[in-house]
Amino acid sequence: MADNYDAIVIGSGHNGLVAACYLALNGKKVLVIEKNHYFGGATTSVETFKGVKARLSRYSYLIALLPDQIIKDLSLNFKTISRSVSSYTPYFDDEGDKGLLVNRVFDQETVESMTALTGDSSDAIAWQNFYDSVQEFAGAIAPTLLAPLPTASEIQELVDPLTWIELVENTLAQTLHDNFFDDLIKGVVLTDGLIGTFTGANDHAANKCFIYHLIGNGTGEWKVPVGGMGALVDELLRRCNELGVEFWSDSEVVSARDQDDHVAIETADQRAVTAQVLLANCAPKVLEKISGIKAPDLLDGCQLKINMVLRELPKLKSGIDPKVAFAGTFHINESYHQLERAYQEALKGEIPSEIPAEMYCHTLTDSSILDSELVANGFHTLTLFALHLPASLFDKNHDEVKAEVVKRTLAGLNQYLERPIADYLALDSEGKPCIEAKTPQELETALGLPRGNIFHGNLEFPWKDDSDSRKWGVETESPRIFLAGAGAVRGGGVSGIAGHNAAMAALETLD
Repeated sequence: MADNYDAIVIGSGHNGLVAACYLALNGKKVLVIEKNHYFGGATTSVETFKGVKARLSRYSYLIALLPDQIIKDLSLNFKTISRSVSSYTPYFDDEGDKGLLVNRVFDQETVESMTALTGDSSDAIAWQNFYDSVQEFAGAIAPTLLAPLPTASEIQELVDPLTWIELVENTLAQTLHDNFFDDLIKGVVLTDGLIGTFTGANDHAANKCFIYHLIGNGTGEWKVPVGGMGALVDELLRRCNELGVEFWSDSEVVSARDQDDHVAIETADQRAVTAQVLLANCAPKVLEKISGIKAPDLLDGCQLKINMVLRELPKLKSGIDPKVAFAGTFHINESYHQLERAYQEALKGEIPSEIPAEMYCHTLTDSSILDSELVANGFHTLTLFALHLPASLFDKNHDEVKAEVVKRTLAGLNQYLERPIADYLALDSEGKPCIEAKTPQELETALGLPRGNIFHGNLEFPWKDDSDSRKWGVETESPRIFLAGAGAVRGGGVSGIAGHNAAMAALETLD
């Protein structure tokens, strides 16, 4: 006879662990099944480079969407730190190398930096007004994320009508053109609509991505996880163990079938188990393969991730202190024109001539991910995320295309540095440079992300149509199987929201 559980969670990413904690807190017998030998999925931290004691957040980097309520509910000893700098965007004009500095708290230094770029203060004023409206919008939506899925009509009643038009009904392109004059400033704003989403500014997919990037905890602030992203996994695992959650590792689920009064599960290592409910912390396409539950079509993942360890921070041609430039998000080739051109080139199957990218330095805010000797010697990490690189670009001649993409991406960075980034890279114990890159295909292999799509599917607005019968946005065609990962409505990013909401739906079924 197979063992029987109240709930089984497939996948030990942070959402799966959050779901397991909530279920166990409510007295349920829970099993988490993980196909890898390690737990945490995309939220792991690892020593990527041989002999270099730097614990990198390898696949996911910053925290914004994780509700403080989840940390409180689960009694997690997990902290995040604010960055003093929001972003730095280098550029050149007729006078030479310069840069647009935007501090986290919009201040006079930021106004002066924008004025130096544009020639007057109009875009600085527009920036303040626009983001004041965005924050009001975020403040209204954030409290709904851990509640039953609201309707569009209910959300409209909570937000300013003009902001609804600008962020939901208009395309992001139209909103940017209505609010700002400068091409570079438009691009800096637009990037939040493109992270992990292969789209252009004229498609509402950008609006959805933009909203998720700006609503976290009602502020949209992206913070640095103390100890790296793996610190969140460590705390969730600690709580799971305290609460009596059971774990199987190195065990891939190959079949999950609704049997009317239970779900029957089989694994590749020939184990059988049953549960009253199943929570799938895997992509809907993976769930379709093992359960037959049809998944929606999805776009290609479209990003390249590059992790680096440096002997010292690079010096910039603009002369800005690197500790300022790299403390926030460092934008590369991300003017509005460059972003749209790269998208159009990639749509045609071409590697973008200039690859848009952004990066940040974790260790300027939190050095705890480095060994004390590395800290004393001035070592740092850099994490880069390149846009508009769909999986289709890498389908043929993967390794050759990857090499060219990495070359162009680093060239985009190098144009702003006094010396090429290669001159600053640390060496591992075998004398190899401490740099790694991950394509969408490699993300699929490592993490089970179909086509490397980090959202497990195409983003939906964090609400539903008035006619939609789903209560939590995690439901499937089976009343016993729920989506507990990024493929759920309100599931994208490192948030735990999908895990919480799947647990709430499962508890209603169990009770």
